[in-house]
Amino acid sequence: MAEDRYVGGRDLTRWDTRLGNRLAESAHRVGSALGPHQALILVLAIGAAVAALMTWLASEVYEAVTQADGVASLDRPVLRAMVGWRSTALDTAVTAYTNVGGVVGMPVVAVTVMLALALRRRSWTPVILVAAAGTGSLLMTVAGKDLIGRTRPPLADAVPPYEYSPSFPSGHSLNALVIAGTVAYLLLLRQHSRAVRVLTIALAAAFALTMGLSRVFLGHHWLTDVLAAWLLGAGWLAVVVTAHRLYLTTRRAERPGGAAPDDGPVPGGAGRA
Repeated sequence: MAEDRYVGGRDLTRWDTRLGNRLAESAHRVGSALGPHQALILVLAIGAAVAALMTWLASEVYEAVTQADGVASLDRPVLRAMVGWRSTALDTAVTAYTNVGGVVGMPVVAVTVMLALALRRRSWTPVILVAAAGTGSLLMTVAGKDLIGRTRPPLADAVPPYEYSPSFPSGHSLNALVIAGTVAYLLLLRQHSRAVRVLTIALAAAFALTMGLSRVFLGHHWLTDVLAAWLLGAGWLAVVVTAHRLYLTTRRAERPGGAAPDDGPVPGGAGRA
């Protein structure tokens, strides 16, 4: 099976910028010393540190914005509009949907998809990427809540069951974007039809969008909690994808003529990246 290094006609091991080439050269040196999978994990660990810095910077920007009553001025009007759209049936349906992105639902979805992709492809790559993506987004959520400690919307404006942890950022929104984005990326590597790739991206984007809006609709988060979560999630997703591209570049460079290398084995046999 061909190496997963293409999305459509784009070769992910080709870097068109000076910064990209420098990253690829550094990754190749690390991969030669430690091994490709170890290099991938190291890059993801460094990326996690960068993500933590992003979270801190986001918290500082957020505080400045809210103190200036900028973007946060949207929070209450949007919440009031959402309250006006509620009904018993819609509240029940949205609550059931948002549970998919919760502390139980999202890990179950992530682990199920991760194992299915790993076994089908006989590769450790989906395990490493999904596990790293989920762990990073969880750490960013915890760090953001501890740094800001923002109070959630009033319980009078929320749909039960109520939540009492800090409001910023929205963990549902951040995790949904990162996990859906990572799974979509893994699927794109094996999809040859442009229409199928567009559908995959659209479904992943729709899932992240509706999960975030569901949190505002239910009164569990302010709009700015969701917007910040989407920005942080997009940044971390970019780190995860870049780390995988560097891994592919390192594996390709190891083989004469850039031939597709074999990936490490998983239970059931050996596979490819």
